[in-house]
Amino acid sequence: MVQPLFIRNETEQFWVEKAKRLAEEFKETAIEHDRSATFPFDHFTRLKEEGFTKLTVMEEYGGVNFSLYPFLLVQEEIAKGDGATALCLGWQNGLFLQLKETQKWEPDKFEWISRVAVQKGILLNSAATEPKTGSPARGGKPETEAKQTNEGWVISGRKTFTSLAPALDYFIVTAWIEEKNTIGEFLIAKESEGLKIEETWDSLGMRSTRSDDLILDHVLVSHDAMVSLKGTAKSIPQAWLLHIPAVYLGIAQAARDYAVQFAKDYQPNSMPHPISEVPEVRRKVAQMDLQLMNARHFMYHVASLWDTNGTARLELGPALMAVKTAVTNAAIEVVDLAMRVVGGHSLSKSAPLEKYYRDVRAGLHNPPSDDITYKVLGDQAFDK
Repeated sequence: MVQPLFIRNETEQFWVEKAKRLAEEFKETAIEHDRSATFPFDHFTRLKEEGFTKLTVMEEYGGVNFSLYPFLLVQEEIAKGDGATALCLGWQNGLFLQLKETQKWEPDKFEWISRVAVQKGILLNSAATEPKTGSPARGGKPETEAKQTNEGWVISGRKTFTSLAPALDYFIVTAWIEEKNTIGEFLIAKESEGLKIEETWDSLGMRSTRSDDLILDHVLVSHDAMVSLKGTAKSIPQAWLLHIPAVYLGIAQAARDYAVQFAKDYQPNSMPHPISEVPEVRRKVAQMDLQLMNARHFMYHVASLWDTNGTARLELGPALMAVKTAVTNAAIEVVDLAMRVVGGHSLSKSAPLEKYYRDVRAGLHNPPSDDITYKVLGDQAFDK
């Protein structure tokens, strides 16, 4: 195992060990949540009890105040137990990291949501993707609309891929404001009249994220529910999105570990030794470890640059995007190699590899997509 080399201090060691214990707890129940496509409320009860839903909340508001690097360590570890749980946790903690770094909310609103997150254990996530616009990373104009009235804002529309939908206490919803000719973000409580969740999520992988549709039918919110306008936030790259490749790295590591243990234990009657002694098996394991080393060094190096060199952050955008593409694709290859080591047994529903295979594929469709990364890198090469 190479991950201990990346733990730099006692605080990180403490939280990684806690995450490791929770990941072991989650392994068994993750299988049933995946089969039934149910949200892992039990996992999040434990995450809240152990303080994991406030990792990136600022210390002055009662949080742990994690920066990017230790946040990724925890993401990777939780994902070894259940990738869907880790991805959902990443949206929660990633949003607080983003809000802290971009300063996109007014200080009093940011302090309020931070304290509520700590004191009441609330969960929140953004709802920005829509059926016709797709990912907001591609620049589409939301069809969800917000209209200002004397009573407040009236918001109508539909959002897709709303991860943690059944468990969220608040939704950060993007909507087009015609009178301002721009996009606004609105903080909407789950109990708001006219808000409902439509259970549309029936996915091949990451089934228990419950990324259902959010329906907003003339939802009335207060005037101060508008928390930001596009273009008013501090403009910096979205480093917090590295929580995504960290999850897929964790899944890949779990697949590799399973394959190695299988190779040690499995001895067909045609051989005088376990298949771990077969040169081709060892070569495939070496390929997995090389991919994992490359991915892990790249991701944590860029995360360290982000945390320690504030003046260089504006230049790290392409590197952050490259990390997501490189790590996610490496993770897919590692899981594929693990299945080749295990052979036909890897397709069994009683073994975890088929779940790892389905879950890791989802990484291709999390932001930023590979084509966007390649365009940015290509344009950079030719000074566009």
